[in-house]
Amino acid sequence: MTGERRALIIANGEYDNAGLSALRSPAADAEALAEVLADRAVSEFDVQVVRDETAHVIAGRVEDLFADSAPDDVLLVHFSCHGLKSESGELFFAARNTRPERLASTAVPADFVQRCLRMSRSRSIVLLLDCCYGGAFSQGVAVRATGEANVLDAFPGGGFGGRGRAVITASNSIEYAFEGDHLADGHARPSVFTSALVEGLRTGDADRDEDGWIALGELYDYLFDSVRERNPNQTPSRDIEMQGELYLARSRRRRIKPSPVPADLRAASEDPNMFTRLGAVTELQRRLTSENLSVAIGAHEVLTTMAQTDIRHIAEAADLARREARVRAEAAVVRFGEVARGTRPVARVRLAGPPIARACHFTSSHSWLRVTEDGDGAEVALELSELGAFDGRITVTGPTGEIVVRVEGQVVAEPAPTPVSRPEPVPLVETVAPPPKFEPFDIAASVLAFVAAVYLVPIGFALSDSMEEFFEDGGWTVVPLGVFATVAGILMLLPKTRRMAGPGALCGLALLSAIPFGSALLVLTDGCLLAGAVCALIAVRRDRSFRLGLGKPRDGFAIAALAAGAGCAAGLVAEAVELLGYSSSRADEAAIYLVVSVVLLIGTLLGALLRPAAFGVAFLGGVAGGGIVMVSILVHAIPSSSSVTGAGWGIALGAVLALAVVTGFAARRMES
Repeated sequence: MTGERRALIIANGEYDNAGLSALRSPAADAEALAEVLADRAVSEFDVQVVRDETAHVIAGRVEDLFADSAPDDVLLVHFSCHGLKSESGELFFAARNTRPERLASTAVPADFVQRCLRMSRSRSIVLLLDCCYGGAFSQGVAVRATGEANVLDAFPGGGFGGRGRAVITASNSIEYAFEGDHLADGHARPSVFTSALVEGLRTGDADRDEDGWIALGELYDYLFDSVRERNPNQTPSRDIEMQGELYLARSRRRRIKPSPVPADLRAASEDPNMFTRLGAVTELQRRLTSENLSVAIGAHEVLTTMAQTDIRHIAEAADLARREARVRAEAAVVRFGEVARGTRPVARVRLAGPPIARACHFTSSHSWLRVTEDGDGAEVALELSELGAFDGRITVTGPTGEIVVRVEGQVVAEPAPTPVSRPEPVPLVETVAPPPKFEPFDIAASVLAFVAAVYLVPIGFALSDSMEEFFEDGGWTVVPLGVFATVAGILMLLPKTRRMAGPGALCGLALLSAIPFGSALLVLTDGCLLAGAVCALIAVRRDRSFRLGLGKPRDGFAIAALAAGAGCAAGLVAEAVELLGYSSSRADEAAIYLVVSVVLLIGTLLGALLRPAAFGVAFLGGVAGGGIVMVSILVHAIPSSSSVTGAGWGIALGAVLALAVVTGFAARRMES
């Protein structure tokens, strides 16, 4: 389709007239539906939202949408508001300025929308009405009912040549269009109808035939079943006149067709010789891990047949091979702990196994449990307002099986003393993996850190002929670097620290060591640290359990660290200015001060932004250690003259020590 796809969302929840009760759902309806329709991964609608406007503004926007359309355009209009009927039984949509006793001049007539719809050149128009009809929400409406107001009667068919028009309503003529679970709810959330609409589009559950597209007919069937399941007292209705299918959105639920295994492999799987069949199992197991899902499904089908029909020895081997592709999650339970009411906590459900085991879709057991599929798992978000314990289920279904992941926790009135940033997963018994083995890059990073530390011992003494000169000539300044490098090497070996604290500390230390300064031997030492940091990052990258990223500073420790880093940089800059004022020949030394200040400031900022937070705190620790080393070395650039106070160096040393203290407190808090 070459035409445009445009959506107009009309949401009226606030009313000037006291006879029309305020609705909480329309605002949430507009936000949720606009978000999913504007998501290019789901649909391609150009979305406009009209919220709490007067009748003439709404009528103008409706007329503009239909009048400016082309034949190939797809138009979608969604009303979320009060639906009222006049004394003669005509249907009206309530606007902010609507007066129940003056509907003709203060509300939007359904007949007007119908006329606009008929005049439109578009051959694909969808009208979604999430309204209460007959003034059901308010007993104060001063309009006498003259029978039922059937909304579909207000949009009769015809006039389109039997094509191009669809009307789907949230309820029939005599029912309420419920907001959430009841009519009066102080918490703003989408209505039952719009919740189901958004969920069906966002998750792809409305794609009943799993062809990768959500057709209009499929969407209605999904809405009918979903709304009736959540509220048996509400029945969606439809009147659709379309030639052919109208596809409203994409879906990830694309059925995977198995690819037949090669003829020789099929023959080997049926060969009378059991050893030939056993060899076929090995090859089928290899195909089962293929990135090509069709190939993997074809292999899985043959292995399933062999596991069910072959002799015991071959059947057990085939069953063991196909188990590697079963659907499994890294956690059987997602525990949110205590969740403050009004917040929207988020967790992740990660899938394990080869690609075919991760080609799954997710279904939640409750409307408050929102699941968004992404990559090798899904993001789980809670939308709860009621206090107390909650317990939900997420069903994960794939071509090779199905599992259920529990979601539990408790909604409390006040935030918990220690906020839970992520739930603590409880591994499935059947999928518990052995303790992670040492990565070669873990060992390489640790060895390089130790080499750098050992290298520093002869360097320190090579700079001095005696112990006295060792302290006078600055040989002692390399001692802290050796200590910090040794600590980083140890952290890269310990099971509890080699994924977060070790790589973070080594990378932070190497950042400051990357500054070209000192003798050739010292540069070689720095090279070892940099190589170790690269190895540590590679080891982190190979670990699929988490991903490094950036976020906003989240607590006082991050702000304090940034302040300390800025103070250190300011002190170094001040000292550089003082050196230049003392003598222009000191320009090279002043430049080193400036470079160190910039690198240290960048390192502090990175440490405050890096996520996971444990990695960021360890990185800050490494930056603080490297800063202490560099500030200590730079003391020898200060000339012994009364005109040079060294105040800037003192400020820098105090600030970098403060950074180390702040980092220590942050690390201690994370452990507790």
